[in-house]
Amino acid sequence: MNTDLRPPAGSTPRYIALAGPTASGKTAAALAIAAAHDIEIISMDSALVFRGMDIGTAKPSAEELAALPHHLINIRDPLNAYSAAEFVSDAHRLMADITARGKLPVLVGGTMMYFKALLDGLDDMPKANPALRAQLELEATEKGWAALHAELAQVDPITAARLNPADSQRIQRALEVYRASGQPLSSFHKSKTIAPYSYATGSKGQNGSKNELSSPLLISLEPQDRTWLHQRIAQRFDLMLASGFMEEVLGLRARGDLHLDLPSMRCVGYRQAWEALDSLWPLAELRDKGIFATRQLAKRQITWLRSMPQRHIVACDDAAALSQVMRLVQHFVDQPA
Repeated sequence: MNTDLRPPAGSTPRYIALAGPTASGKTAAALAIAAAHDIEIISMDSALVFRGMDIGTAKPSAEELAALPHHLINIRDPLNAYSAAEFVSDAHRLMADITARGKLPVLVGGTMMYFKALLDGLDDMPKANPALRAQLELEATEKGWAALHAELAQVDPITAARLNPADSQRIQRALEVYRASGQPLSSFHKSKTIAPYSYATGSKGQNGSKNELSSPLLISLEPQDRTWLHQRIAQRFDLMLASGFMEEVLGLRARGDLHLDLPSMRCVGYRQAWEALDSLWPLAELRDKGIFATRQLAKRQITWLRSMPQRHIVACDDAAALSQVMRLVQHFVDQPA
């Protein structure tokens, strides 16, 4: 095991990102890396930040969290949003801290918007969306702009604090940006001060043709056969249900301050359970709707990954997947910093 993974003084910390769609085996791969190398994990998952949402997010167990340092898990109440800009800022700080301790930062998760923001900086603010604007106008007619201002305060308290509840134009734009991007308007303002975070030692494509691996090393767990992934998604959802997922959702509802407009309650699985409990459709359909929504999430995650040509693909449905991951990691660690 390499006992000191610190780069030379003044250089940018090297790090590994382990990504893939839901149920692709990221947790098992991360634990295998931890068994061979001195690492700390930074969660790259927008659902794991929320406290009290354990079963439906397939959060690492208490034993796993205790055995290996994990960061950015259980850092937010479900009432409070967590933006991509906050992730980038937190990841910068954590990677520097982890590297200073002589350990290797490993980012693990499927929220690829976070990783893309870390690599490239946040995207430009979304352009006007006529359909979203029309929807917001309709909601304002039904509920009033004060109610929409209150909604904005839940997802973007920084912007809401500087807007008058009667400022319909700016409230509409702020909610439009949030619904179009999943990021609060305030995060785009912050992003101007957050630079992309990368450390290049040379470029390298998907096929691993060069001897040197660039940093960050992005390992992408992707199935060759979607049927394999779909089966694992179904098995995971069944396990969630058997482990008390509905009781967890009922406990969240019992708080009285959570609702479907919050990012936390829009997480896959939670949204479908909440809608079923609101009698929007029969509870008996929850399993099918939850599995379908999770499949759609996995499809979007794979699409994100395919837009990243620097990734190193490991077929997660191959029996040799873990050994392939470990070879890539070992090669990366063995390179001089």
